[in-house]
Amino acid sequence: MAASRAVPNLAFRRLRGQRSPGEFAALVRRAAREIGEQVACDARYIGRVEAGEIRCPNYAYERVFLHMFPGSALADLGFSARETVRGRGARITDGGPASTIGPHGTPGSPGTTDPIGSDSSNSTYSNEESDVLRRAFMTSGTVTVAAASLGFGSLPGTEALRTDGLRAGLPRPRIGESEVSAVEEAVRQIRLLDDRHGAEGLYQRAAQPLRTAYALLDAGTTTRGSTADRLASGAGELAISVGWLAHDSGRKDEARSHYAEALATARVAGDPALEAHAFCNTSFLARDAGRYREAVRAAQAGQRAAGQLASARLLALLNLREAGAWAGLGDRAGCEQALSRAHTLFDRGPSDADPEWMSFFGEPELHALEAQCWSTLGEWARAARHSHRAAALQDPHFARNLALYRAQLAADLARAGAPAEAAAAAGQVLDLLGDVQSSRIHAMLAETARVLTPRRRAAGVSDFLDRYAQTARTRAALPR
Repeated sequence: MAASRAVPNLAFRRLRGQRSPGEFAALVRRAAREIGEQVACDARYIGRVEAGEIRCPNYAYERVFLHMFPGSALADLGFSARETVRGRGARITDGGPASTIGPHGTPGSPGTTDPIGSDSSNSTYSNEESDVLRRAFMTSGTVTVAAASLGFGSLPGTEALRTDGLRAGLPRPRIGESEVSAVEEAVRQIRLLDDRHGAEGLYQRAAQPLRTAYALLDAGTTTRGSTADRLASGAGELAISVGWLAHDSGRKDEARSHYAEALATARVAGDPALEAHAFCNTSFLARDAGRYREAVRAAQAGQRAAGQLASARLLALLNLREAGAWAGLGDRAGCEQALSRAHTLFDRGPSDADPEWMSFFGEPELHALEAQCWSTLGEWARAARHSHRAAALQDPHFARNLALYRAQLAADLARAGAPAEAAAAAGQVLDLLGDVQSSRIHAMLAETARVLTPRRRAAGVSDFLDRYAQTARTRAALPR
């Protein structure tokens, strides 16, 4: 039987209005928290709804959407009635959310109910692995089982994708929708977990999905068309995500290798969006490592790649990367020019062309990156104003970024001669460290503690220093 064609959900698209998919997804997550629900909504989910791939949301999303739009029914939001959705994989388990076979439904059943019923950033790894295992056993097939290991599990079957296995005469597997979707889902899960918890503890687990993704890419060299393009893009995005986890956990050499791998993938695939992303992260890493001229060149190369797209916000971010690099070189004029371009581009607003991975990039990040520029140039009070604005505007869902912005604020205030305010901001960061683990944030706190030590008698400083010392001892005792 031929698969029915998805019908775009124009009613839902109208509800989004002028917001980008990422911004609207943030509103969905916020509404979910208001009613005690947990949904892992991102720009891609919104895109799938608007494209008509999700004809009926699962129960968790239904409650959130009806909370967001009081007095509406699912039909008013452009959805089909649940009883009319007869996707091959749709089912109800234990009276809970509907789920589907495969990470995003099966080919030929675009109208299945949405499988994502809870925010995976709050799930335990064992729950994620159980879900991955269930999907793998239900769909079977060597390649599908291998792809399932992208869910942070370690599953048998991956050996069939290794180069030596192919040399041994094993059949070259066919790469299809389920494998590509598994790669894309792995990228999404890593980003959600990083937003909530930071990089530490994720990096080692994320290495397995990355190896599997490139094994799939290698095994699928005969794959053609959109499937091949999506697989290459997904593998490259996964390399960037894993590279970021390495970067944020202090493994700069490993991060550089992952970013280079993503860049090579982008060049081979002719994917300017992936290329721009790889250069964006490469610039950020080079700046953090003190290679400022490399950071400038990477940011400018990213802008050239992004020029083929229609995303002003992406160009704004790349100009902010360039501004930070010029600040590192002590070039105030170059920094200010790049900042001016970034603000002009940012003010053009979001668009449907904005990449999914840029869901973190809103006004808070704009202020945070500008704060880093002024801090690097030694203008601490000016930097603190932007850091304060970033922290005040940040959506609490992005717990890691909130901790980062407050850590930056504390550092700026400490150097600006406001020790009491710096200690208060740093104390708020310590409050978040139970859930958020980031070597970059710990390094910023260590520097703030060093600057504040001579001001121990200022209000609140002694309490912060004592708390920080205890945190540092606990962290040092943890296995690496």
